[in-house]
Amino acid sequence: MEKRDVVMMGLGYIGLPTAALIAKSGSRVHGVDVNPEVVETINQGKIHIVEPSLDQEVSSAVRKGLLKADVKPVSADAYLIVVPTPFKGKNEPDISFVEAATQAIIPLLKKGDLYIIESTSPIGTTDKMRDLIYDHRPELRDQLFIAYCPERVLPGNVMYELVHNDRVIGGIDERSTKKASEFYSKYVKGALHQTNARTAEMCKLVENSSRDVQIAFANELSLICDKANVDVWELIALANKHPRVNILSPGCGVGGHCIAVDPYFIVSDYPLESKIIGAAREINNYKSFWCAEKIQSAKLQFQLDTGRKPKVAIMGLAFKPDIDDLRESPAKYIAQKVLQNSNNEEIYIVEPNIESHHVFKLTDMKEAIEKADIVVYLVKHKEFVEKPSPEDKVILDFAGVTTAFK
Repeated sequence: MEKRDVVMMGLGYIGLPTAALIAKSGSRVHGVDVNPEVVETINQGKIHIVEPSLDQEVSSAVRKGLLKADVKPVSADAYLIVVPTPFKGKNEPDISFVEAATQAIIPLLKKGDLYIIESTSPIGTTDKMRDLIYDHRPELRDQLFIAYCPERVLPGNVMYELVHNDRVIGGIDERSTKKASEFYSKYVKGALHQTNARTAEMCKLVENSSRDVQIAFANELSLICDKANVDVWELIALANKHPRVNILSPGCGVGGHCIAVDPYFIVSDYPLESKIIGAAREINNYKSFWCAEKIQSAKLQFQLDTGRKPKVAIMGLAFKPDIDDLRESPAKYIAQKVLQNSNNEEIYIVEPNIESHHVFKLTDMKEAIEKADIVVYLVKHKEFVEKPSPEDKVILDFAGVTTAFK
C-alpha cells in the first residue's frame, strides 16, 4: 500500500478540517475513521459535517489525490491522533479511543517518525502513550518524536483558525517539541509556543475551564436577576460599560465537545483543589435544568389562564449559534425534558442548521412560531434574531434573541 506523509487518526469536527488543511499544502494525507460511511463520503469528495469552506477543501484534496480515507492506517512519517475523549463512570475522562488509535499505528512506526496527540486529554496522557508504544516496540525507544498539541478552534470558523491561531506544542523531550513545531510550521501561520507535554495538556484544559467559569458567572447572574426582577441583559450591558469589566452573555447552559467537558478532566484528577472549576460546572449544568423547569411552569400557567394546553415551539438544538453541532448541547437536554414532561401538548422543535434528527421531529421555523402559544429561544441562531419576535405569544428567551441590549 502506498506510503503517505501524514496519517490522521479520526475524521470528525477537528480531524477532517486538519486533514484538509495539511493536504492543501501538498502533503499526502491518509485519514482514518471507524465509521465506513464517513470514509465513503470523504472518498467521494464530500463531507459529513457542516463547516464553512470545508466542502471545497475536501473536494479539492480528494480530486488531487492528496487526501484518502480508510478504516485502517498506513505507513507514514507523521501520525496525528484526533479522536474523541468521552467520559466513563462519574465524569471521568476515557482515553480508550486515544489508546485504540495508538495501538492501531504501533506496528507501522519506524525510526524518526512523529507521533502527535491533538485530542483533549488528561494530564499525563502523552507520557502514557509513549510508554505504551515503547512497551510494544522497545527497539524504537528514544527513536521517535512524541508530542502533544491541542486544537483551539471555534466551530463555524475552523478553517481560518486552524491556520491563524497560535498553537501550544509540548513534546516528551526538547527534540520532540522542536520536531513537532517544524511540522506545524508548514501549515500554521499563528505563533508556535513551545513547552513540555504536561503543560500543553494542562493548557488546553485550563483554556476551556476559564471560559466555563466566566459563563457560569453570567448564568448565575441570570438566576439572581430572575428572582430580583432585573433584566439580566440590560444589567450586563451596563456593567460592561466599565473599562475593566467584560461579563459574557448567559445562556441555557454550556455545551459542545470542549467547554462542557474539559473542566471535568481537571476536577476528576484534582477534586480537592478545583473548587471554582467544579462549582462552575454545577452552575452551568443547573442552568439547563432551571430552564426546563421555567418552561414547565409557563405551560402550567398558560393552561390555568386559558383553560387549554399550550402549543410550544423549542427554538434551537445546537450547543451554540449558527452551527449544526449538537454534542453535549444544553438545548438538546432541555428539549428532551420538555418532551418527557409533555402531556399530549403539541411540541415543535426547530433547528435550522440540520435537515433531520433521529430523535426529534423537526418543524419549519415559520410554521412553529405561527402555531405555538409559547416560543422558547434556547440558541441565538441568526435566523431567530432576524425574524421579529411575535407579540401575541408567550416568549421565554434564554439566549438573548429578543433583547435590545448589546
